[in-house]
Amino acid sequence: MADYSKEDLVQLVKRIADYLTFKLSSLFSLSLDSLDSQSIVALVGLALAILFTWNLLRTPSGPQRRQPERQTPIPSSSGLSTYSNANFTSAEDSRVHNVIDELFQPIKPTLGQVVRQKLIDGRKVTCRLLGVILEETSPEELQKQATVRSSVLEVLLEITKFCDLYLMERVLDDESERNVLLALEDAGVFTSGGLVKDKVLFCSIENGRTSFVRQLEPDWHIDSSFEIVSQLARFIKYQLHISPIKPERVAANVFSSPSLEQFFGCV
Repeated sequence: MADYSKEDLVQLVKRIADYLTFKLSSLFSLSLDSLDSQSIVALVGLALAILFTWNLLRTPSGPQRRQPERQTPIPSSSGLSTYSNANFTSAEDSRVHNVIDELFQPIKPTLGQVVRQKLIDGRKVTCRLLGVILEETSPEELQKQATVRSSVLEVLLEITKFCDLYLMERVLDDESERNVLLALEDAGVFTSGGLVKDKVLFCSIENGRTSFVRQLEPDWHIDSSFEIVSQLARFIKYQLHISPIKPERVAANVFSSPSLEQFFGCV
């Protein structure tokens, strides 16, 4: 009886209870005078069975601590290690740890999340074109052509999604303005992003950008001129200086500010 599982005991009790109910109903329907010796024996047997089952169920059913079995090494002519079970357990633990590491691996933020985090929820941004958005670094180059940096384009579009962005530059003639607007249009800035042509501002002198920025009062200003950044330090809370010097031309002991894509962790 010790080998009976808990489910088997429950089924046994149910069967005894059903049989006892049936038998008692039959017995109560008869008078005491009509009871025969067989019925009395059956009733006594049922009572003993119930008592035995009750005592069996009262025994502690909690899990008993199993004594560790002492394993004796099995000699083998093949030279296999006797610690194969330990190696198997170690491999299982390693797989479990790998699964846990994958589940709790930090999620890489999207570019949009990085841009919002870097700009500290700034809602208005002003940015110079030369040396930041455009490959060209001087107004004279804009007279011939204007080229949008492909590596900056994705960052620029993310900024326009949630910021009021103004682009500005000093130009020498109307042809330079047309080249800049055409380059931005070909790059899809006016269609894919939230930028409009009215927010691309042009001036004829270098300090014109300073006047634009002070009038707009942005949260952030991005410029490649350290002089302009220094002038605006008292008026603009956050600024980013982009060095127009190419990395291969910068000496090891000379400080070089990050590019726009480097600042947002895109390269």
